[in-house]
Amino acid sequence: MDVAGTPLTATLDDNETARDFAAMLPLTLTLEDYASTEKISYLPRKLSTTGAPAGTAASAGDVTYYAPWGNLALFYRDFEYSSGLVTLGALHGGVEVLRRRGRLTVTIERIEE
Repeated sequence: MDVAGTPLTATLDDNETARDFAAMLPLTLTLEDYASTEKISYLPRKLSTTGAPAGTAASAGDVTYYAPWGNLALFYRDFEYSSGLVTLGALHGGVEVLRRRGRLTVTIERIEE
């Protein structure tokens, strides 16, 4: 992914929600601050949550989906358990760029290994 000109890599988990997200790629989204903890953006459609846990806690670097709102959430700080939060994967470092104030443009592309 490219966040405001900074390249980042992430690995998606092997779950239904992450596979559904990957099927949407490539995407260009506008990330907005939320709760001084994460950057969020609404996706073009809601993702499948079949087999997903009821919720999870987030760690800095987690790539998640918040099912009740239908948004992608990239965490730059740890956060408590949230009902409806599904982990999609994790960033490989670089969360500092997400701490920039204001909106950021992100382009997310799939890279096959």
